[in-house]
Amino acid sequence: MNITVFLADDHAVVRDGLKLLLESQADIKVVGDAADGRTALKQLGRLRPDVAILDIAMPGLNGIEITAQLQQSAPGTKVVILSMHSTPEHIYRALQAGARGYLLKESAGLEVVKAVRRVHGGRRYLSDAISDQVIEGFLKPGKEQTEESPLERLSAREREILQLVVEGKSSAEIAEILFLSTKTVETYRSRLMQKLGINDIPGLVKFAIQHGLTPIK
Repeated sequence: MNITVFLADDHAVVRDGLKLLLESQADIKVVGDAADGRTALKQLGRLRPDVAILDIAMPGLNGIEITAQLQQSAPGTKVVILSMHSTPEHIYRALQAGARGYLLKESAGLEVVKAVRRVHGGRRYLSDAISDQVIEGFLKPGKEQTEESPLERLSAREREILQLVVEGKSSAEIAEILFLSTKTVETYRSRLMQKLGINDIPGLVKFAIQHGLTPIK
């Protein structure tokens, strides 16, 4: 039986390259792909693949937030996060959200098949380039880990709205996307800025990029 895989990355060349590598294997089939987070989430709910490979920073909704939502909508799908970041914060957030694998983009071509087979088999996969020290750090439970990312101060809805704000969406547009009132969106926006201690949009954009919440344009 084939291992079914879904790919989500906002760069077509990355999706095409990974698809070519995966489908060169007799037991792996790519059943769908997406270039943005919200499309990916909808497709994943419909297709329910065995494994989803999700870019950590995608327009609309990032890979970590998708992972967290999949725990409810498609818990049978194992997630591998694809990322340029190898910091403990990014890795820890991904695993906390429910990801079973973390694959660095610099080595994805060499490791993607191994990662898919490993997580499909019920094990965890972390890129070889991630140091043992980093691995030990995020696997140890403790107060320091949960406080490491300022994003922990925000609710899931606030993180969604933060990403849409920094991508240039107006409060009215965000309200339409999230099925909320404009006033509610503005309340969330004010609250998240207060929690982060950031008073302007350029500051929010810088913060979002630094923490892998949205892709660099």
